[in-house]
Amino acid sequence: MHNKQVSFVIQPPVSLPQQLQLRARLYALLRAFFAERQVLEVETPILSAAGNTDPNIESFSTLFSGHVDAGARQRWLRTSPEYPLKRLLAAGVGDCYELGRVFRNGEAGGRHNPEFSMLEWYRVGWDHRRLMEETIRLVEAALGMVGRRAEVVIESYRQMFLDELGIDPLHASIDALRAPLAEYAIEASDLGRDDWLDLLITHKLQPAFPRDRITVIHDYPASQCALARIRAGDPPLAERFELYLGPYELANGYHELNNAAEQRLRFERDNAVRRARGLAEIPLDTSLLEVLDAMPDCAGVALGVERLLMCLAGTDAIADVLAFPFSAA
Repeated sequence: MHNKQVSFVIQPPVSLPQQLQLRARLYALLRAFFAERQVLEVETPILSAAGNTDPNIESFSTLFSGHVDAGARQRWLRTSPEYPLKRLLAAGVGDCYELGRVFRNGEAGGRHNPEFSMLEWYRVGWDHRRLMEETIRLVEAALGMVGRRAEVVIESYRQMFLDELGIDPLHASIDALRAPLAEYAIEASDLGRDDWLDLLITHKLQPAFPRDRITVIHDYPASQCALARIRAGDPPLAERFELYLGPYELANGYHELNNAAEQRLRFERDNAVRRARGLAEIPLDTSLLEVLDAMPDCAGVALGVERLLMCLAGTDAIADVLAFPFSAA
């Protein structure tokens, strides 16, 4: 599918009043977008007794000083609202979304802030392909708010690698995956197949995405399933997509897994990787696991609000779209 292209040009950073107004306008647009589609806005806890086991994401934690009857003393600041939103889905809430702050330890720099805003929503009865289309519509609506449009390119993970790099990511050897990255002198001692695939995206594919293009990649290797379903086949594939606007990854979506036993195995696998890397293990979210089998068939996606604001404002610096960046908070 293709829309008319309009050039995406980097503009001087917006002033503080302008960027605050831009964020407020975007929030109003997002809420109107979901209200029109009868998707319910909800609010879930920021502090949890369980954290995110993903070995590539580090959480902040804090200690509760009140009475022990209140619950677990150690609490984790959420890295996304995913687990409580899924508990709401299992309780029968239906289509829902949350727009709120999330926290990731160690992620600070020109394009990252340890505290940022995330939009996450779920559609009951949908798969990742249908949600992909709605995510495109939302990003197009946000671009329209500032008078822009973008070409849309949708391609499978495998086809993207074949077209752009001439590599079959599902069957190529690790040596073949490493070869295009030789110029970067990457320390390879503890890198596995998925690490090299990720590096090919971040170093070779993603930087070349045109700024006036929405790029959607879908159907990932099964080893990169995270919380997505795996579709049987030869080879099996994770029913997952990522959406980019220009070179920025904006959204990550899944046809959601609702098998508690399988999800527990994935959490435990994550903690095994953490142990091997010398990282602290994270308590499993047993409240989620207890109800996951009751969660209806659905698709969900998380979108980084600051990344979208950066694209709308025409800046490559996340500080330009924050009232106070981490260094000044």
